[in-house]
Amino acid sequence: MKRLLLLRHAKSDWQDPEVDDFDRPLSARGRRAGRLIGLSLARRTDPPAVVLCSPARRTRETLALILPALYGVPVVYEPLLYVFDAGPLLNLLRGLQAETASVLVVGHNPALGDLTLALAGPASDPAALAKARDKFPTGALAELAIGRPWSDLEAACARLTAFTCPRDLE
Repeated sequence: MKRLLLLRHAKSDWQDPEVDDFDRPLSARGRRAGRLIGLSLARRTDPPAVVLCSPARRTRETLALILPALYGVPVVYEPLLYVFDAGPLLNLLRGLQAETASVLVVGHNPALGDLTLALAGPASDPAALAKARDKFPTGALAELAIGRPWSDLEAACARLTAFTCPRDLE
């Protein structure tokens, strides 16, 4: 069983309108949320095999806050993750090596939310699915179980097993 973790970057800082979208940092609230997600991930016994992270500043800062919980997992900063459409993200995942058991993607919405809902099949946890449908807020983490090779990802092929928001961890 493959495992896909989709983490939306934590809350970004919009105080300086001159800052380019790519270079926008996390807000104080985002840094708190990132630490909470990191603590939640630290309680796991099964870190992902690899992390794919958008190179945008807010995703890199989010990852820096959770990285200690990932026990030295390799990180790839992937320019193709600076997208807001699920299509390129799905194609990137289809290209993962077959032996990769699990991956954490740190990226952006609406791509992550759309991908979560597209992959979540009928065996998904109803409460997790309802939360994901309602909103994919900053700092949220979707967890999907996939019973097929990455190359065969398609609509409704996964089971959404959990959907965690930073407010759930406070």
